[in-house]
Amino acid sequence: MGAKRFQLLRELVPDAKLIGVLVNPSQPDPGSRTDINEVMSAARAVGQRMVVLNLSKEDDFEPAFAEMVRQDIAGLLVMADPYLNNRREQIVEFSTRHAVPAIFEWREAAIAGGLMSYGSSITDAFRQLGIYTGQVLNGAKPADLPVMQAVKVELVLNLKAAQKLGLTFPLSLLARADEVIE
Repeated sequence: MGAKRFQLLRELVPDAKLIGVLVNPSQPDPGSRTDINEVMSAARAVGQRMVVLNLSKEDDFEPAFAEMVRQDIAGLLVMADPYLNNRREQIVEFSTRHAVPAIFEWREAAIAGGLMSYGSSITDAFRQLGIYTGQVLNGAKPADLPVMQAVKVELVLNLKAAQKLGLTFPLSLLARADEVIE
């Protein structure tokens, strides 16, 4: 879904000369590397310049944010990662202070003041986890259970955050939003 988040961010800031991609290089999930590759491929396809910024520990915050300011990044794509999600308030605060539009994976970032999010629903994921747990507790073997993937994907837009950044969401984004925070 990283490539889709990239497209949504580009729709909001179509004239962005440089977009930053915030990643956790310590993320062991191979799907994370695939997602980053898909984002970079989508960027190349439209001629968008991108810069990858690494953030995997507290000491990385200042250098990563300083690099964003130094390179005059016009938009920030925060990749799906538990560490980055747990630091969403810090990332939201930085992006707001430096007027950098950012898109996150989960709606919790938009609720915390972030500009927008696009991704699977954590609530839906926990519901699926409960179904799996119930089946295992009722005697099902985990290896016999089908793999379930997220079926609910949500686009959440935060109008307050947009106003702080001096942005207006295009009607095309507003029309597709599952939730608009006012």
